[in-house]
Amino acid sequence: MRSDFALTKQLFDIPDGTIYLDGNSLGPPTKTASDQVSSLIEEKWAKLLIKSWNLDNWIDKPKSVGNRIAKVMGAKKNSVIVGDTLSIKTYQALYAAIKLQPERKIILSDSGNFPSDLYIAQGLIDALNLNYQLRTVKPEQIFESITSEVAILFLTEVDFRTGRKHDMIKLTKKAKEMGLITIWDLAHSIGVLPINIDKAEVDFAVGCTYKYLNGGPGSPAFLYVAPKHLNNVDNIIKGWFGHTAPFSFNEAYQPASGINKMQIGTPPIIATAALEASLDILETVNIQDMREKSIELTELFIEETKRNCPMLKLISPICPYQRGAHLAFEFKEGYAVIQSLMEHNVIGDFRYPNLMRFGFNPLFICENNVLEASKILAKIMTSGEWNKKIFKIKSFVT
Repeated sequence: MRSDFALTKQLFDIPDGTIYLDGNSLGPPTKTASDQVSSLIEEKWAKLLIKSWNLDNWIDKPKSVGNRIAKVMGAKKNSVIVGDTLSIKTYQALYAAIKLQPERKIILSDSGNFPSDLYIAQGLIDALNLNYQLRTVKPEQIFESITSEVAILFLTEVDFRTGRKHDMIKLTKKAKEMGLITIWDLAHSIGVLPINIDKAEVDFAVGCTYKYLNGGPGSPAFLYVAPKHLNNVDNIIKGWFGHTAPFSFNEAYQPASGINKMQIGTPPIIATAALEASLDILETVNIQDMREKSIELTELFIEETKRNCPMLKLISPICPYQRGAHLAFEFKEGYAVIQSLMEHNVIGDFRYPNLMRFGFNPLFICENNVLEASKILAKIMTSGEWNKKIFKIKSFVT
C-alpha cells in the first residue's frame, strides 16, 4: 500500500496559509506533540513525580526510542542510543573510532561537511594532544583519498549547503577494504532518505532529531554503534548513566553492557516526548515512498524556478539521486529574497554567503504547496520586491 501523504499533511501543526520549506533545518511540530508533552508533564511528572522513572519507564527512553530510530536507518535493535546533542555524540563517535584504529593518524573528511563536525574533530585532536591530522578534501576527491594511511572516514551523507549526497555504500565499501573506521553524520538524511546502515556496514553513525524527524528544538541526538564493536568500544565521556549500576554510586567506573555504555547523563524526557509524537507519524509511511515523493517535489520546484526565475542558479546536483531532499539556489542577495518570501508566508532559509535553501518533506509538503511557493518566488524576483532595505537587515540567526 502506498503511503498516504495527504493524511500525514493533516497531522502537522503548521499555520494556515504558510508553506513551510525549511524542514531540513527545523521540522514543524505534529498536532499531537503539545498533547503528549502536556500529558507527560501533567499526568506523569506532576502526579507521579520521581516515581515516573520506574512506573512510566523514563529510564528506558534512550534505548527504546533509539530502537525506533534504528528501524528508520536500517540498523539492528539495541545499536542506537538517544540523548545529548549531535556535537556530543560526534565527539563520542570520533574518540571511539580512534581507539579502534590506533596505528593510523589521519581523519579524512570533506569541505562539504558541517563545520561543527570539523571543529569537533580538530578539538578532540587538540584536547587529547593526539598526533593526528584532520585531512579535508573536496567532496569529489573523497573516493581517491581513501587510502591505507587513513584511520577514519568521517562524512555527512547530505551536504547541509548544496544537498549533494555521498554514496554511502560505495565509500564505506572502499573504506572497509582499506581498513578504515567509518563515521557518518545523518543529520540531513535520517527521516527522509532510505538508509541501510547494516547493509553499508557502517561502524558509527550520528544524527539529530529536530530536522526531518521533527522532534523540535532541543530534541535529543542519537548515536549508532555497529554491534560488532559494542564489546570493545570506549566512551570518552563517562557519565553515570553509562555505568553498569548507576544507582550503586560506586566511585570506580564500570561501563554498562551493549549500547547502554554510550549513555552519559540524565535523559531529556520532555523533549523526547515530542520526538515520539513525530515518530508515530513517520512509522506509518514507507521511507522509499518518501524518497520518491521528495524527488517529485524537488523536480517540480526546479522546473518552475528554471522557467520563471532564470536569475537564480541551482547549486544542488541536477541528478535527483545525487542529492537529498533540499535544494540550494545561488543569488547575490539571497538573504533578502528569503526575508521577502517570509513576508508572504513561504518559509525557506539562507546560508552564507549567498545560498537560498528549500526543503521538501512529503509528510507535510504537497504539489500545490510547491506550485504556490514557486509562483510567489517568481513574483518577488520579477518585481524586485526583495530589494527593499528592510529585507537586507540580517538577524543573528539566518
